[in-house]
Amino acid sequence: MKRPPSSKKGLYPPIEPYSHGMLEVGAANQLYWETCGNPTGKPALVLHGGPGSGCTEWHRRLFDPAAYRVVLFDQRNCGRSRPHAADPGVDLASNNTRILIADIELLREHLDIDRWLVLGGSWGCTLALAYAEQYANRVGELVLFGVTTGRRAEFDWLFRGGVAVFFPNQWERLLGNLPDAERDGDIVEAYYRLLADPDPEVRQRAALEWCLWESATPAWPPADALAARFKDSRFAMAFARLVTHYVKHDAWIEDGALLRDAGRLAGVPGVMVNGRFDFQSPIGNAWELKRAWPQAELVIVDDAGHAADNAGITRELVQATDRFAGR
Repeated sequence: MKRPPSSKKGLYPPIEPYSHGMLEVGAANQLYWETCGNPTGKPALVLHGGPGSGCTEWHRRLFDPAAYRVVLFDQRNCGRSRPHAADPGVDLASNNTRILIADIELLREHLDIDRWLVLGGSWGCTLALAYAEQYANRVGELVLFGVTTGRRAEFDWLFRGGVAVFFPNQWERLLGNLPDAERDGDIVEAYYRLLADPDPEVRQRAALEWCLWESATPAWPPADALAARFKDSRFAMAFARLVTHYVKHDAWIEDGALLRDAGRLAGVPGVMVNGRFDFQSPIGNAWELKRAWPQAELVIVDDAGHAADNAGITRELVQATDRFAGR
């Protein structure tokens, strides 16, 4: 549905964690986690995007700190979790969607939480759906934005040239970094190889070009400059490695499975927020999910793209968490 502009306030004030730690999850991996807000409040879990974006101070501010016990964590090999994907020797073999779902359950048990609201955007939306469909009894509500459902067509749209019809200059630059022989092949496979090249300059160039492409598409008009977060070279390298790792393997999700199995969410209320001009996660994704999951409300923000810090997106996310706070 399209909702008229709301006078509701935006983000809650900045808040610091009252607890944090590192959780051992196997294969020599440690996950950074933190809890914010009210220790006796309603539990809520944040699943960040990327893969590889890490949790941020912005995520904390989507919740009323008096009402919620907010749990954030950095998914494997990114943010403050260890080992870090920016290090070329770090093997990503123990990082996939099934394992991330198991990590979420380990964290839930570690924090002694029975059920929680789950919030996720972009890749975090796909992960939230995969988790909720497997553990619907552990999910009280879902709040999703920049809606993605893990289908091959969605990965192809963003990473194999679909959306390039709107961003031809930026796409040509991404292709231009490849050897001539690889420009007609799978661009994800090509960058995956470049990011593993023994030459550090080749790896850094590949990460830069990949992140320039990622910088172009969140908002309109397109950006030719590198987004601020990618100016940290370690962040950019880890992000590029993790995204290509997941896209190369179609996120280890059977094509169409999350839409097919959305009936498992029948008892889970939800809100989906999507910008009308979201080029990374076109609104058609949310529309199809709404048809498969009628308990969810779809809110379209007319003046927004994929950038989550758009005022309208933020307003609707805060309204959603406020609505569920007393449930």
